[in-house]
Amino acid sequence: MPRVSQFFGIDIYVYWRDHDPPHFHAYHAEYEACISLDDLRVLRGSLPPRVLGLVMEWAALRQTELKETWRRATNLEAMGRIRPLS
Repeated sequence: MPRVSQFFGIDIYVYWRDHDPPHFHAYHAEYEACISLDDLRVLRGSLPPRVLGLVMEWAALRQTELKETWRRATNLEAMGRIRPLS
């Protein structure tokens, strides 16, 4: 399953063999944003401001883990889970 984390009603996904640049997808209710791993900018989509703030805080704390997860995903390896924001 490509969901790598979940917190406060936010689901974080990294998809196998996804396109460059390295990124993750954040979902909350009907919102979705695709966020770059390198500079944590929103590549496309949107999230409510409070939710985006939580996602950015989490991503900044877990950026190394996210990059490793991306590497595993592109090699079709098991990705595992990344600790949620608490």
